[in-house]
Order: sequence, then structure tokens, then C-alpha cells
Amino acid sequence: MKSMSIFSRSMRVTALGVALAFGSLGVAQSEEGKSVFPDASRVAAVGGSITEIVYALGEEGKLVARDSTSTYPESALKLPDVGYIRALSPEGVLSVNPSGILALAGSGPKEAIDVLKKASVTYIEVPETFDHQGILDKVRIVGHALGADDKAATLASSIDADLKAAEELTAKVAERKRVLFILSMEGGKILAAGDHTAANGIIKLAGGVNAMEGVNGYKQLTDEAALTAKPDMILMMDSAGAPATADADVFSNPALATTPAGKAKKLVRMDGSYLLGFGPRTASAIRDLAVALYGDQIKG
Repeated sequence: MKSMSIFSRSMRVTALGVALAFGSLGVAQSEEGKSVFPDASRVAAVGGSITEIVYALGEEGKLVARDSTSTYPESALKLPDVGYIRALSPEGVLSVNPSGILALAGSGPKEAIDVLKKASVTYIEVPETFDHQGILDKVRIVGHALGADDKAATLASSIDADLKAAEELTAKVAERKRVLFILSMEGGKILAAGDHTAANGIIKLAGGVNAMEGVNGYKQLTDEAALTAKPDMILMMDSAGAPATADADVFSNPALATTPAGKAKKLVRMDGSYLLGFGPRTASAIRDLAVALYGDQIKG
């Protein structure tokens, strides 16, 4: 069964990268205090981590649609695609006749969300923070919304233990590596992640230091700023196995070539939804990034 999508494949890949990288910067409450679906038989999930959690809970039978950032697990791709998380249309979401909408905070545009919240379908917004506790909170909120509190408690407990073990890997590392997360290098201009981003969160959980700490959100780097950042490693997303910027182009960029990462040609690429999703797979992503950073210093 082919996915019903209003986006081309290339547009979905681009949308996924931007959505994961920027994430949502605030914590919102469910519309009008709603937290449980009166009818959870036909739920539309908006947000890759939301869809992953629903599957991890074993509640995927309640899903009738997903957004274009929901690419894992693979079986989710069989669901109708209602569009990109930040460019939703009320008509597209409501066309699948959902009994409820479960959406990650930051979904948009605002005008579309306002319409969906006023529709006759229950709309539940799931907060997101890019840290350990934020993942557990998402699991519990999603489980509660679907009437699966016991499953959510079990899953949250398992994820909590996995996250603690993953974070413990780098607890005794003496010298922290500096990581520069680059979202894009279009036209040779470096767009890098600062504080309050999913990239910042995962770097910290893996025991690294964000080379752009103190900078809010995503900013374009000048050559001087890149040199000052002194990254030991460059981190980028691998979009569907086809890097947007070749390694050679990264290392030949004047702003990066003379940094420690540039001289050592230290570049790590990871799948965007895996690295920045902040969901059930995040503990594994932390381990992989920690091993990439510290190698033999830790046991992965």
C-alpha cells in the first residue's frame, strides 16, 4: 500500500531535516486542558517522535494518519501522510476523518492549528523539551491520551533506564569534546545549532560540549565565529543516505578547514529522526554519538 502524500519525496526529506533540527522551543498545554481522547479509534499523529511512541506502546492500530516527518518505523509509511508538521492544512488533516489529533508542540502554521483546535475533533498538543525528562513526559502524555497509561508507565521506565545507562558512558570522561552541529551549508554558508535546539540537547546527553553554546537557536557562522568555536567534531544529518554536502566540500570550507575538526577531518553523519527525534530510540543515539566522540575512552 502506497503512502497518500501531498509532498514529493524530496520535499519530505527536506521537511524532516528542518523539523527535527529546529524542534519546538516551548512547552504548551493541551487545548482547553484536554488530555484524553474520548474516542481514540482514529488518531492522526503529527510529529515523528509522537508516531514512534505510539508504535512503541503497541497502540499503532489506533492511527489513521501521520505527518511527513514520521518515517519510523517503516510500517508507519503505509499510513496516509497529512503533510509537513510546520505546513499543515486543516483540510489535509481532517480529510482522514480522525477522531483525534495528537500533535507535537510547535506544529503549524498557527492559523491552521487554530482551525484544528476549533474543529469538532479533539486536539491534544504534546510538549517537547530536548532532555531526558522531556522524553519520559512525552511517553506518558501520549500513553494517557490513548488510554494506555499502564503501557506508558512500563515504556517510560524502560526508556529511563536506557537513557541513564547511555548517559553514564561519558560520566568519567575528563576532557569534553566540542561538537559543531551543521544543519546546512547551502552556498557555502554554515547554519549551525546553538542553545535551545534538539542538536544542543543530544550533544549534551552524549557528553559533548556544543561549540556554539551561548548562541540562541540556529545562526549563520562567520569565518571568525567558526574559528572561535574550535570544534573537535562536526556533526551533520544524513538525509536518506544522500548527504546534501559532500565531506570534501565541508572540509574545504575556509571557515572549517583550520579548526581541529577540519584538520583531523572529523565528521559524523547520523540519520536525522534517529539523532534528533527525542523518542524511544534516543538512548541508542546517545551511545552512538558518545562512541563517535570518545571511542576507546568509553565502552559503547
